[in-house]
Amino acid sequence: MGSASAGLVSIFSNGYRSLGAPVSSWRTLASSSLYKHYKRNSKGAVLSCLSSSKIELACLSSKVDVAQTTTSSVNGYHKYDRLLPCPSENGPPRVEHLVVSEGGPVLEYICKSLDLPPLFVADLIHFGAVYYALVCPQPPPSATPEQIRIFKEVTAPSVLSKRTSIKGKTVREAQKTFRITHVEQFVEAGTYLRVHVHPKRFPRCYEIDWKSRIIAVADSYVVLDKPAGTSVGGTSDNIEESCATFASRALGFSTPLKTTHQIDNCTEGCVVLARTKEYCSIFHGKIREKKVKKLYLALTAAPVPIGIITHYMRPINVAPRLISEDFIKGWYLCKLEVMECKEVPWPDPVIQQKYCIEDFEWPSKDRAYECKINLLTGRTHQVRAQLAACGAPIVGDSMYMPAAIAEMANPGLSPFGKYKKYTTESDKEMAVTKWFARFGKEPKVAIGLQACQISWDDGEHFYEARSPWWRSGMA
Repeated sequence: MGSASAGLVSIFSNGYRSLGAPVSSWRTLASSSLYKHYKRNSKGAVLSCLSSSKIELACLSSKVDVAQTTTSSVNGYHKYDRLLPCPSENGPPRVEHLVVSEGGPVLEYICKSLDLPPLFVADLIHFGAVYYALVCPQPPPSATPEQIRIFKEVTAPSVLSKRTSIKGKTVREAQKTFRITHVEQFVEAGTYLRVHVHPKRFPRCYEIDWKSRIIAVADSYVVLDKPAGTSVGGTSDNIEESCATFASRALGFSTPLKTTHQIDNCTEGCVVLARTKEYCSIFHGKIREKKVKKLYLALTAAPVPIGIITHYMRPINVAPRLISEDFIKGWYLCKLEVMECKEVPWPDPVIQQKYCIEDFEWPSKDRAYECKINLLTGRTHQVRAQLAACGAPIVGDSMYMPAAIAEMANPGLSPFGKYKKYTTESDKEMAVTKWFARFGKEPKVAIGLQACQISWDDGEHFYEARSPWWRSGMA
């Protein structure tokens, strides 16, 4: 299953998405200010410019070079305008954490607290970039004394006991975070807000002919040939620029399609989107019961032996994923079957430029290898990590190819590789720390990986993607 930053856990019947572990939200970015506690002196009529609670954003095809900016700056940040047109590059991340000191409309409070224009905040809410919790989550160990003081102040039992909104809930239940879904949503004093001011953007969404990517439309589902450089269901801070949203619009559906499974943003190919909540649950059940079969095409930089490859993946949700050939208790089993491996030309420079493919000075670019893979277990980054561990990284994979090159040049660099050198636990932890510090760059658009086939119910439903991107530009 794929992920995007701060993994989405479930979709509730009221339309909110919940993040299962609010404390993890504190593992944010250096630019974040963890708490801002404001007292509003007056109520500005900032909602007058908004005609409705639902802000419709046009699907603009144009892009700008700098995210959400004009030329002047405020508090070290560029002055904000709107989220569209979509920037061609993602800017530096910014996440703000607020504790509401006086109840009122959420848009008004954020505008005043962060000095942001109303239409920009409305865009953030429409993108799904604003969250709330009834009770502020526990701050991280790095929190300042002032932040700790504010947390203790707003979560004191004497304060919480007076809030009728949390009666009957445990503190842990009240700390669950949910998306803000409309601009007039009321937030009471003591409510925690998390604002992703710079959501992750997906400019590729505006370049795609989405109707041409539809493989099949059935009564209960749609099969999409997902383009590389897009997110299936969105990220924790952007559910607007997603395959589910744009495919729904392309088909003229009034009810948005729902995500049933994930593939990585940099991967293209078959994904199944449910038209109803009921079929979403049904398809999840088929995945659990192993009734769904997925085949992949991988373009690797070196040949891969035919047969089953087995590794074990470290059970920590951090990329790049660490894997080991040796069994390690508690680690996830990863199995794939290489069914075919044939030599093909390396993609030509024109197609590499189109899909932002980097070669990272791989020693030989005369030829590549196209492998057909049967995925036997479905772990995040599994194909990418396993092939890289075999010395055959996927072409263009900035997250795993540089690590494979480094291991080839200096055997034993990988903390859990075949030639690992450490002898003590402290040496192992040091090796892991160095590994993460050195590797893990996210691909810009595409890598040589396609979900080429998907089928379920013993082949009763069978679908194939179009020819992969690299075949159109082989030298």
